[in-house]
Amino acid sequence: MSTSDSPPEDSGDSQQVRAKHLSARVPEKVGSGVFSTGVILMTGATEFVLDFVQNLSPPARIVARVVLPHAVLPQVIEALRKNLDMYQQKFGPPPELPRNESQKRPTVQELYDELKLPDEMLAGTYANGLMISHGASEFKLDFLTNMYPHPAVSTRVYLAAPQVPRVVESLNATYQQFQQRVQRQRPPQDEDPAADPSGPDA
Repeated sequence: MSTSDSPPEDSGDSQQVRAKHLSARVPEKVGSGVFSTGVILMTGATEFVLDFVQNLSPPARIVARVVLPHAVLPQVIEALRKNLDMYQQKFGPPPELPRNESQKRPTVQELYDELKLPDEMLAGTYANGLMISHGASEFKLDFLTNMYPHPAVSTRVYLAAPQVPRVVESLNATYQQFQQRVQRQRPPQDEDPAADPSGPDA
């Protein structure tokens, strides 16, 4: 995971993004990125699926689907938190979005009944890394595939700065639920009878 404030360098049909110790190629088809107004996070058996939603005009649609291994999500959360801290040090806290606590939260099925998901996005794009940069009004998330011979940006997503705290909160809540579920599914460890002080008398 890395952060960067430097603009990408143009190199023909792809770009090269450099961030401190990391650089990644940006294929032309993902270079312009997509703008998202929120994210839906689903937990699979071996991965998390992040569906970035754009809800600027009806119907709301999924503009990017990113597939992350379970071990990568806490790194993504930490990278977002650090970048949000840097943003706040430079620009102050982003404006807080209004919340409608009285409104019933829809189920995942109800959400997807209302969303438009293009066929070409059904499989999503794999990522095992993230580079983040920000300006005064938005954050740029470059999801990476760190594979030989060069890391590449598989998906580029822009989020308005006020959306980022809520996205961090949502990702963290889902990851905490996932950890609790894993703990419940673990079989209890057998106790060592040698360590039992109430064993048979000598």
